[in-house]
Amino acid sequence: MESQFLVELTVLILAIFLGIEVISKVPTLLHTPLMSGTNAIHGIVIVGAIIVAGLPGQVWWVRIVSLAAVALGTMNVVGGFVVTDRMLEMFKKRPGADEEKR
Repeated sequence: MESQFLVELTVLILAIFLGIEVISKVPTLLHTPLMSGTNAIHGIVIVGAIIVAGLPGQVWWVRIVSLAAVALGTMNVVGGFVVTDRMLEMFKKRPGADEEKR
């Protein structure tokens, strides 16, 4: 049991370092498409957390962690869509922008 925990902890720590390295190298132009993909992944996380929370016979702390995963995943998805929408607004033409150039 302890060796499984150490393996899982090692994978978690390596994933954190790898994630930080990958995210820090993303250029600004790729931010919006990657944010949309991340929102889709977090939607899957929310569904998984709801399934885990609904399983019968769960220990109380598993239900609390599942509830926290649902809440944090939902906030991340909503926040991601807000940020994506704001970034896409930057590329829309403003009304009357053509008249100002003349």
